[in-house]
Amino acid sequence: MKIKDPDTSVVSSDLHTHALDIETSKLAHIISTLAPHEGTVDLSKHIPGLHVSRYSYITPDTIKTFFSTSLIIVAQGAKAITIENNIFSFGKSHMILLPIALPLDIQITETSLSHPYLGIKLELDPQKLSELVLKLRPVGLSPVRQQTKGHIADTDVSMINAAIRLLECLQNEEDRTTIAPLILEEIMIRVLRSPIGVSIAETGFGEVEVQRIAKVIDWLREHFSQPIKVAELAELAHMSPSSFHVHFKSVTSMSPLQYQKTLRLHEARRLMLANALDANTACRLVGYISDSQFSRDYSRFFGNPPSRDIAKLRQNPQMVE
Repeated sequence: MKIKDPDTSVVSSDLHTHALDIETSKLAHIISTLAPHEGTVDLSKHIPGLHVSRYSYITPDTIKTFFSTSLIIVAQGAKAITIENNIFSFGKSHMILLPIALPLDIQITETSLSHPYLGIKLELDPQKLSELVLKLRPVGLSPVRQQTKGHIADTDVSMINAAIRLLECLQNEEDRTTIAPLILEEIMIRVLRSPIGVSIAETGFGEVEVQRIAKVIDWLREHFSQPIKVAELAELAHMSPSSFHVHFKSVTSMSPLQYQKTLRLHEARRLMLANALDANTACRLVGYISDSQFSRDYSRFFGNPPSRDIAKLRQNPQMVE
């Protein structure tokens, strides 16, 4: 009787899955060591843009936060991100790239004390991503098919291994300064070569208008405490005021003034939480003139007045991303 040869594609797939599980478990162990307590650890003073997170409880409420251009890789557990009315759900061995700096809501959806949510967030340089898009796709890109605020894909062994090597650079100062930047570039290249790479390039970094709006967004993030005039922002984007307004809202789903207000409120919250500032001081630092207006805007946006919100966050570190 002839013995049927095994399906090599199935065997190869099983081996890849096994290898991915091993690498992902190793990544989870490293993250668990770097983030021994509940919440997010900012490691950007060692490697620019690097954060690791541990969350052991499913969050009953969403976490309101603000992300710059970021890549999230999940090693264990699952979370959901809501941007406007779009919900992006992802878990172990998934990655999501958020191409534009936007406010969003986060909810941890799968976790436990024995198997907490463990993940990496990398804040990426949009200019570097644009340069890599041009390098990888020198013949250009197709017109944008559909704007999306987030791009989810499965990771592979190579991507997880790159994340592991990046975290291992934390052990050596010379590696942090010489090797880590190369690994960060490798990770961006792997994202752009992944199944979501073309979509990312088209919607975030391949269209001239989007790049111009991204430039304005970068300017707003640096100067959010200053008074702004839409006409001056339009000039910065090399657009007419009407065209600028349309494209800005298409990318961010809000007006420039609404975007500035959101930036101010998130920064005020960060200052009060990290630097123990009172609400009046924080509101002045972010550009508000009226204390009462700041309090109204803050309460409307975060659901509680400043003092109550900060007290709640201090008691529940899992509510801070």
